[in-house]
Amino acid sequence: MNFLELVQNRKSVRIYLDSPVETEKISRCLEAARLAPSACNSQPWEFIVVTRPEQVARMASLSKEPLSGLNKWVDQAPVFIAVAAKKPNLTSQIGAAIHNRPYWLMDVGMAAEHFCLQAVEEGLGTCMLGWFDEKKVKALLDIPRKDRVVLLITLGYPRDPDVSTKTRKPLGSMSRFT
Repeated sequence: MNFLELVQNRKSVRIYLDSPVETEKISRCLEAARLAPSACNSQPWEFIVVTRPEQVARMASLSKEPLSGLNKWVDQAPVFIAVAAKKPNLTSQIGAAIHNRPYWLMDVGMAAEHFCLQAVEEGLGTCMLGWFDEKKVKALLDIPRKDRVVLLITLGYPRDPDVSTKTRKPLGSMSRFT
């Protein structure tokens, strides 16, 4: 598929098949993330792949908000990826401080989206989660205290690989030429 088709097919998947995900496919997604650009080539990320059923279940429980029902679907995700932000290199830190821009956060976002786009190419679905108990996730996965877990990604085979049209703002309302 061409790039626009790939982007059209990348959606947040919340219903997965009860099927394991092949390590080779996960590795290709990780390779795509590894190749993402970053400020000053800092590469301030680590992707922690969670596949053991007991850890997956714990990750799911740390991703739900019981009162609102937020993320109630995560129990059926077969794989979780914790995306941790590492301390960027000095050049990136200086540039971020001078321009008051969190380059590290943009870098991690690009790497995460590369991961998700490769997942589509592999016939997999993903959903990025921002709601989770970071402190408990870090403890579960033995992530150093100085690092931040900025998002989780669920990964698996979509139960319904629907490729319907996305609802998005019109091009003219989100862009302009000057």
